Amino acid sequence: MTVAGCAGPSEAEPDGPSAEPEWSYVSGDGQTYTADEVPERIIAEAYAAKVLMEFGITPVAIWASSPIAEDVGLQGADFTGIEVIGQEWGKIDVAAAAELAPDLIVGDWWPVEEAYSGFEAGVEDTSRRLADLAPVVGASQGDSIVSLIEGYADLAASLGADPEAIAQSRTTFEAAVTDFEAANEENPGVSALAISPWDTNYAIAVPAYAPELLDFQRWGLDVIVPDTPDPDFPYWETLSMETADRYQPDLILFDDRNHPGNEEILAEAPISAEIAAFAAGQTTTWPAYWVHTYGDYAAELTRLAEVIRATDASVGE
Repeated sequence: MTVAGCAGPSEAEPDGPSAEPEWSYVSGDGQTYTADEVPERIIAEAYAAKVLMEFGITPVAIWASSPIAEDVGLQGADFTGIEVIGQEWGKIDVAAAAELAPDLIVGDWWPVEEAYSGFEAGVEDTSRRLADLAPVVGASQGDSIVSLIEGYADLAASLGADPEAIAQSRTTFEAAVTDFEAANEENPGVSALAISPWDTNYAIAVPAYAPELLDFQRWGLDVIVPDTPDPDFPYWETLSMETADRYQPDLILFDDRNHPGNEEILAEAPISAEIAAFAAGQTTTWPAYWVHTYGDYAAELTRLAEVIRATDASVGE
């Protein structure tokens, strides 16, 4: 099977008009990929695999950036029977992947880095050879988790997923969004700060680079935007632990990938008593940078809606 990226319609064959391709997908990089047959043997980054599987598309292999059993974003995923070709960031067993003769490689497109998952700067050169085995496609990271999931829904549909299964997942998710919006209307004015303390640092997430936090803002939660993102990595503003009381939210959201360790780090810092929300016990976690499925997002929004309803909105004043 031949799969190629193209920016426009294909040219007619010399003998007459070319037939429409059996498979076509507009990928996150803006290119349209086509094939004479629908790809069947898919290797996917683990988060991408999880969303494809929610829609009924099962890959032959996956790779992950950390041990799958320890990854909060992969909880609930059943990868039984699927070969694992990597569980460390930047390292993929391309030889094992080649044995599987993939038709398609799937991972997120990252616009800031202009690369797909598994092919970012810093990834081992040998791992990058995965792209030699088959075309790489996937939904784009952007300013909303919803658009990311919808991009994968489109990919799944192109690969033969049942449209009704996609619609049912979407309906459940939309109900959770409605509940989250209602919680913010019932308890207006709650401010939240998304953080990830480590060592002697107090890292604050910048919503512009965290689409789930942008979604929370759209749906009524006041997620605080830090003033001075780190110039070399603007996903965060990193403060010293001694200045961790600079922002005073009503609710603290801990990065759930490092929880409870990051909360324990803050608890051990003397400054924690000066952070009103922490002192009041108004803390929870947020799904940091991993949500890819309607099911996971619905569960997180439902949980957070109840936290918001129970938050005292005057604590951070």
